[in-house]
Amino acid sequence: MVAVSSYSALYRVLVNMIHSGTTSSLISVKNYNQLVVAQDMVTAVQRARQIDPIAVYAVKDIQFDLGTNAGQPAIAVNISYYHDRGDLEKIRHVENGKQAEQVIAEALNQCESGIVLYIDEFDGNDLGRWVEDYSDANHHMVMEKPRVSVNLYPKTGEERVVELKFSYQNSRESLRSMQGQVQNRIQHLIADAKGELSQQEQYLLVHQLLTQNLTSISSSITPAYSLLMHGVGDSGAISKLFAAICKQLDLTCITVTGTREGNPRCWNIVSLGGAYFHVDVLDFVGTEMLVFSTDDQMIGYVWDYSAYPVCSGVPGIG
Repeated sequence: MVAVSSYSALYRVLVNMIHSGTTSSLISVKNYNQLVVAQDMVTAVQRARQIDPIAVYAVKDIQFDLGTNAGQPAIAVNISYYHDRGDLEKIRHVENGKQAEQVIAEALNQCESGIVLYIDEFDGNDLGRWVEDYSDANHHMVMEKPRVSVNLYPKTGEERVVELKFSYQNSRESLRSMQGQVQNRIQHLIADAKGELSQQEQYLLVHQLLTQNLTSISSSITPAYSLLMHGVGDSGAISKLFAAICKQLDLTCITVTGTREGNPRCWNIVSLGGAYFHVDVLDFVGTEMLVFSTDDQMIGYVWDYSAYPVCSGVPGIG
């Protein structure tokens, strides 16, 4: 039984009980001012349930009785939880948003159904949007972009518990199987591309992997798997996977979102010989060539010029 004699100590003991998932305990208050101990306990309970992230996330109810134990004043505390000790032990502790993103990326790469984080310095970033952006940029690892729900405990404050839940149409077993097949194809390509090849030859090799079996220009909820294993993909799937694979080869490659002849279109900007060029991989399906175009050669294309490098064909400009 822990003994306390001040409000600050009482609050710390209560919070420690909650963080450890304790359901019942006694607190000795024999040296506490008996005129204020009951009200201090009420205040401690209210404060914990309002501002302590673990308490806000996990606690269903806190009841206490002021009485005696072995003839000495004591508080009997009973706590019920929405999330039990096992759930609390799974919470990942991170310092800031950057670390949070790294842990979330690991969970997405492992096709997890969700993750709960304790963030010491929550910066207010929209983590749901970050999950979507990460999924789009990492088709080679995230087989299906999940539907995301984000819950914050408490709603305000620097320290937060953040609960993210991911919903998929495919089972985790299926997603992991798809991921293994996709990674196998990509790793074979990387092994081939890391020989004595020029940048242009490496870009061409990635293009051939993505388009050699393309038979249907349509979207899919599993873009990388559908493209590589079934020949089904659209400009978004092709350009994003093109960029993801190029990144693994240490090649500069950016996905561009815009329009072509008024229709939605995605393509890439790459660096070749120190200069930036546009590449629309979808234009060269079934061929063994790629055309590297400057801005003024992209007739019919529209994009946000301020958001991407200038493609001048001149090294050092962009």
